[in-house]
Amino acid sequence: MKLPIYQVDAFANQVFKGNPAAVCPLESWPQDELMQQIAAENNLAETAFFLKAGSDYEIRWFTPEMEVDLCGHATLATAHIILKHYEPRAGKVSFHSPRSGALSVAREEGDLLVLDFPADPPKPCEPKQDLNEALGSVPLTTLKGKTDYLLIYETQEAIEAMSPDFFLLSKVEARGIIVSAPGREVDFVSRFFAPRAGIAEDPVTGSAHTTLIPYWSGVLKKTKLNARQLSRRGGALSCEYLGDRVKIAGKAVSYLSGEITV
Repeated sequence: MKLPIYQVDAFANQVFKGNPAAVCPLESWPQDELMQQIAAENNLAETAFFLKAGSDYEIRWFTPEMEVDLCGHATLATAHIILKHYEPRAGKVSFHSPRSGALSVAREEGDLLVLDFPADPPKPCEPKQDLNEALGSVPLTTLKGKTDYLLIYETQEAIEAMSPDFFLLSKVEARGIIVSAPGREVDFVSRFFAPRAGIAEDPVTGSAHTTLIPYWSGVLKKTKLNARQLSRRGGALSCEYLGDRVKIAGKAVSYLSGEITV
């Protein structure tokens, strides 16, 4: 079986920036094991698989290790491919995820793509000594969303200097760990670690911002925020809190198109 495949740098305005994702269009859903094997072979943070379903699209996401409930950058990448190759006149792409429900990506002026995702407000939880040990520092606040821990620190410098013990971090029972602080030039900065999901550090994590946006909106008393993820590749995100939903905006750039044989 031959399948088309694309690779896109999401939350970036040039190649080699932002977060790379693989995108595979399908005619029908294959076995889960095959999609997992393709994602492992791609060895990117996420591979998105999608197929047409009426006027919308069904979408699923796999890391090299597992299927995940939600992925922002791979959804942005998928919308970029659909709008570029499949529906160039469309202004919006509507998705349905079996794990996260209705999602959409709208195209705005200047090739800006805007994700509309469900919000995941974090709740305070007890400090976790194993988590603090793995990160090498004690946060001001420890919170948790549906799948990720969110640890708040005082300064951007603390986030930049962090050097986790990924072996210890992989023992923490969570999809990922978000660390965040107020930014020097933006409203907030973050990094995202997910060794349990096969990703030591994710370059730009749209889904983590479904938790970050509600938190910082409450702290800063504003609904529109600018954010930056401080990975080596880096990524800029424009964010808006709508109560039960969040909007996350960024650009995407095509890097590769080809065909895989499985």
